[in-house]
Amino acid sequence: RLVESGGGSVRPGGSLRLSCAASGYLVYSNCMGWFRQTPGKAREGVAAICTGGGSPWHADSVRGRFTISRTSNKETTWLQMNGLKPGDATMYYCATDLFGMGDWKNWGQGTQVSVFS
Repeated sequence: RLVESGGGSVRPGGSLRLSCAASGYLVYSNCMGWFRQTPGKAREGVAAICTGGGSPWHADSVRGRFTISRTSNKETTWLQMNGLKPGDATMYYCATDLFGMGDWKNWGQGTQVSVFS
């Protein structure tokens, strides 16, 4: 099971840190990812991090502003979001890719991010 938290309302330029707590066998997932989706639009990958080395991946739209990280015990995956823009406002979800094959599953319930002047 995955549980997201940390969403909220901020002004443009503000920061939030999203948290994704994993439990059970999901803790052993090879990769963890953050996605976002606005109703009526396609889901967008935001960032992903995998075990076994390699740099985390960040979408071009957030690179340099958002940072994904994962605790050493793999129980929590963070998404530090700085320099938030109105275009970043939407629902954010985390998911697992158990074997690192690009098969994202076990979606959490999401956490809402709002950015307003």
